Amino acid sequence: MHKKPIFVQVTEWFLAVTLAIMVVAVFSNVVLRYGFKTGLPFYEELARLLFVWLVCIGAILASAEGTHLGLDMVISRLQGQALIAARWVSRTVIAACLLMVIHGSWGQVVAGQESFSPVMNYPLSLAAASTLVMALAMLVLLINEIRRDPWGTRQPAKH
Repeated sequence: MHKKPIFVQVTEWFLAVTLAIMVVAVFSNVVLRYGFKTGLPFYEELARLLFVWLVCIGAILASAEGTHLGLDMVISRLQGQALIAARWVSRTVIAACLLMVIHGSWGQVVAGQESFSPVMNYPLSLAAASTLVMALAMLVLLINEIRRDPWGTRQPAKH
């Protein structure tokens, strides 16, 4: 059996812990609301923040494993120069989108440093940082893919 890379193990662990905390927070609030007509606003904010990070870290993991959303119906049927050109167009569009997300996320991180959540009082830049981390990590993964397969002629692994 092949061992998963440490990056994947740590990421999966983070996702599992984050999801467990979210389940406890949301379930506790449901029980408190229906059983005692009350709730903990702290748990609502915590669950919201963790959900944002869960989605972004999950997207990084999916991208690293090659299971992120992909529309390769056309590219998978190409060969030779057409395949190389299509992969480079695809990579260029992906990089451009990631750079736009990085730029926008950085602006939100900077703007959020002076704004705080109403209950937990964390800087809103903490939530905005999730998309910044996601886009940076995905850009690094894209660069590594280009370094491993510059011409884009290898077929992606099926999981």
